[in-house]
Amino acid sequence: MIVVFGSLNVDLVCRVETIPKPGETVLAPRYERMPGGKGANQATAAARAGARTLFAGAVGRDAFGEEEAAILEREGIDVSTLARVEEATGCAFITVAADGENAITVASGANRLADAASLASVWAQEPSALVLQMELPFEETLRAAREARDHGVSVVLNLAPVPVGVDSASLRALFAASDILIVNEHELAESAAILSVTGGDADALANALASEAGITVLATLGGDGALIATGEGTSERFRAPPIEPVDTTGAGDTLCGVLAAGLDAGLTLSEATQRAVAAASLACLSFGARSAMPKAEAIDAFLTGGQA
Repeated sequence: MIVVFGSLNVDLVCRVETIPKPGETVLAPRYERMPGGKGANQATAAARAGARTLFAGAVGRDAFGEEEAAILEREGIDVSTLARVEEATGCAFITVAADGENAITVASGANRLADAASLASVWAQEPSALVLQMELPFEETLRAAREARDHGVSVVLNLAPVPVGVDSASLRALFAASDILIVNEHELAESAAILSVTGGDADALANALASEAGITVLATLGGDGALIATGEGTSERFRAPPIEPVDTTGAGDTLCGVLAAGLDAGLTLSEATQRAVAAASLACLSFGARSAMPKAEAIDAFLTGGQA
């Protein structure tokens, strides 16, 4: 079983030709409402990839919160520990450009009240991994990681977004309580800078960060796939299948969830990463975050025959 402690949002999505510059207004013909939040997205990706999944976090006592919880339940995700709080359910405002790039603003809402104490009843179920992101309060995320470590549960940390204003000591503490760090190239550079780690290209920087923080680093590289660095000076590369992206929203969340599902199924980190890279590529072929996330059968077909 996988436990995801993370954010849940309602996504309001606009599609435009180009993402507006500061001070610029662009018109979109309409907007769409979709389920979102990095935590709930990653839980969905894991469940669709075949893992038994529990999601913990917080939603408001409002229509959005009840609807979003019901959506997760329809995916087969256990929401028995999901807290209902006196704060509006989180909301994300997403602008998607014609070339597939996106810009996102998140109003945290109920996510600010998520409490790691809600996981107390979970550890007895002996989950294989706790999956974390950075859209909940830093202190609660760190507490959850430490409790997982105390119970012998592996921690997969997606440092997205890199928390604003976090100091080196706090970030080191979080890394010390985690087993695998997943970052994109921007997050890799930001987290390395906080720890005063320097390096050349992504391979060198990931290895330097892995060595300094004592953690395995999985860096995602967009169309170039991903790499794994353990701090030993060399990296293992994973090529992404060639695709024409339609919408990159949710690709990173897909990778995180499918990676955790692969590890839960007994795959090696390398095997799980290759599967996760393929799944993330598939997720770029359709619009939306969760709506584009593939199921296990589609990932299998893509890996074996190159077809979705």
